[in-house]
Amino acid sequence: MSPGTVSVNRKAFHDYLILEKAVAGLVLTGTEVKSLREGRISIREAYVRPQDDELWLVGAHIPLYSAGGPYNHDPTRSRKLLLQRKEIDRLTDITTPKGRTLVPLRVFFRRGWAKLEIGVGQGKRQYDKRQTIKDRDTAREIDRAVKGHSGRR
Repeated sequence: MSPGTVSVNRKAFHDYLILEKAVAGLVLTGTEVKSLREGRISIREAYVRPQDDELWLVGAHIPLYSAGGPYNHDPTRSRKLLLQRKEIDRLTDITTPKGRTLVPLRVFFRRGWAKLEIGVGQGKRQYDKRQTIKDRDTAREIDRAVKGHSGRR
């Protein structure tokens, strides 16, 4: 993970073929930001939904901030994403064909602001997933051979 990255959705890269990426801002409360700075968020089961000409992050879980007291947030509430109108329209148009969806890929901080990287994903078939795993294992074997480590003793 890069220095500002809080969370990466590895499951999205396994389940979807990512066609395009975009970066959006997140509308958060104070205790949500503090929880994020502690590295506490789960976007594994989350998705992005267009609603009323806006994009919303649904299903993300940001645990309660330990020192939040009565000002804590709802951990699973939907959170609005900040994008320019043209970008929202473009992403909505791209996901119109059957089988495409907007998936959260990673949460990170850029210049102190919480950001969400969104990907336009097209669902992989089971054989595509197996091929991806096979390619990754082959690349790993080649790297080991190049470095002079056979992996076997």
